[in-house]
This record gives sequence, structure tokens and C-alpha cells, in this order.
Amino acid sequence: MADLSPPEASPPEKNAPSPAAPGTASDGSAARSRPDPFDFNFVDDLKAFGAWCRRSPVQLFSLLAIAGVLTVYLYGLNLFFLGTFSFSRWAWVNWDPEGPYGHCRLIPWIVLGLLWLKRYDLAAIRAKGSNWGLLPLGFAILLFIASVRTVQPRFIIISFPFLLYGSVLFAWGKEAARHFVFPSFLLFFLLPLAQLEEKTFQLQFVITDVVGFLARFFDIGIRAVGTTLTATDNTFNFEIAEGCSGIRSLAAMVMLTTVYVYLTQDRMWKKLLIFACSVGFAVIGNIGRIFTVVLVAKYYDPEFASGMYHDYSGYVFFPIAVVAMLLFAKFLNLPFFNRKRQPAA
Repeated sequence: MADLSPPEASPPEKNAPSPAAPGTASDGSAARSRPDPFDFNFVDDLKAFGAWCRRSPVQLFSLLAIAGVLTVYLYGLNLFFLGTFSFSRWAWVNWDPEGPYGHCRLIPWIVLGLLWLKRYDLAAIRAKGSNWGLLPLGFAILLFIASVRTVQPRFIIISFPFLLYGSVLFAWGKEAARHFVFPSFLLFFLLPLAQLEEKTFQLQFVITDVVGFLARFFDIGIRAVGTTLTATDNTFNFEIAEGCSGIRSLAAMVMLTTVYVYLTQDRMWKKLLIFACSVGFAVIGNIGRIFTVVLVAKYYDPEFASGMYHDYSGYVFFPIAVVAMLLFAKFLNLPFFNRKRQPAA
């Protein structure tokens, strides 16, 4: 009969590594897992922030002092337009959602969101302030002074990136400041550029010509003259206004593309190339939007197309522009563009 008794355990060999306990690495150290930045727990995050405040009282006081002075300067002092406007009021008027810079009101929230995604990395950094932060801070102060002397609030907006980066570098150190480089750069999109608005009128002719070509390609009778689209049967006549190709859609799309490449692309050449094409994505979105207006006017009702549909056709622009951006990014991430060179034998 076969022996069914369990075999005797052999003695462990000398110098043999013992199995690691659960939750520990092979060298006995605790296994570290990178937390998911999208795993949001308000209580834990608040405790982590409180722990950082206790560890870094000097840095906390510096940041609170800078924030306090900035709040008084931006909200409490009427320095512009003969003492009737504070900077905050001027910015709120210029960033009207109905105007070309309505997207600017979203930028501070986008910056905060990007920093929130970096909260675990920032919490792990040991604060070690650097006096090099005084250089961008000093430049920001000079821009503040220039804004008052020239009565030009735009200088304050230009100072924001230097103020944010310099404050973090001075109070927190280089390791933390590098996480603030892109969020600081994003603050430049708060700047209204009247000169750029004047240049975008040339896009009206490009969009008119392309929409006219598409209409003829699909056998829709249209005459494209200048910035005017006229049906050959005179059932409708549309003027491609500045808002249909202007700074509003262009600036918003450039900003969206900038954030997209920062979060998704792994190589600098891809980031730069996609960013350089962001104006093209905006043009494609506007072409698609105007072409749908023509289709609605041709096959449904010209008055509806030029009225309600035109007013809400901005919701058509962004899907088309975003799809163009995603397809171009997908194209750049094909294996053909990402092959690594094989080492020489």
C-alpha cells in the first residue's frame, strides 16, 4: 500500500531569502504604492494639508502673507480709471462670458485642478525655500508698479505667472516649483489681446472659401464672395462675422489644446506639434459649425438657421474641434512614429 503520510519538510538552506510578508518588499521595506490622484478623499486630504502646515509654519506664513497682500491689492484698491475700478472689477468686465474672453473665468479653476492632481507629489516634498524665488517675485512687483503708473491692468495679468512661481520657489523650494511651471504658464491665457483680435479677421475669408467649396462639393448652390455666402436661389444670405472666426473660439481652443497635451503626451515634440496645430483645430471647428448652418438653411429653414440655430451652434464647434485634435494626437501616437531605434549589433 502506498504511503499517504505527508513528506517531511526539508530544512531551509543557508542564506536562502525568506518569503516577503504581505505589504512588504523583498528587502523587508514597506511596499510603496503611488496613490491615484483621482481617488478623492476630502478628510484624508484635509489631514495631509494640516500635517504640512504643522511641518512648514514659515512657508505657510509666507504664502498667507503674499495671498493677503495680493487680495488687498486686487480687490480692495481702486487704482484704475480715475479711481473707480479695481483690478478685479476690470477683469470681471473683460472676462464677460458673452464676450471674446469668457473662457478666462475658467482658467483659475483649471489651474487649481492641475495642482490638485499633483497634491500627493507636493505633500511628499520637504519644504526648503530658495532665495532665487525673489527674482521672479521682484519682477512681478515691478509689473505691479508699472500697471499703476501706466494705468494698464494688463501688466498685472502678466505678473501672475511670475508671482505664483516665485512665491512657491521662495517658500517651498525648487522641487515643488517645478510642478508649478505649467500652471503658472497657463495664467498667461488670462491676458486680453486686442491686437490679436484685429488679426483674426483674415480667418473669415479662409472659412468663407472653404465652406463655399464644401457646399459646391455636396451640390449645394452657393456663391462665396468675400465673407458672404449667398444661395444661388437667393433663399438665404449669410455674412461670416468676426465672431464666427475670431479670438473667442481660437483662444479657447488653444488653451484646451495646451492642457490636453500637458496631461496626455509623453514627448516634447508631440506636445509642441499638437499645440502648434491648435489654431487649425479652431478653424476646422468653425468651418464645421458654419457648414451646418448652411445645411440647416438649405434643407430646413433659413430663418431658424440664422436665428436660434446660429446662436447655439457654438455647441457644434467644440465637438468638431476636439475630434480634430484627438484624431491628430492619435495619428502622432501610431507605432510608426514611436518606434525605438534598435542598437547596432
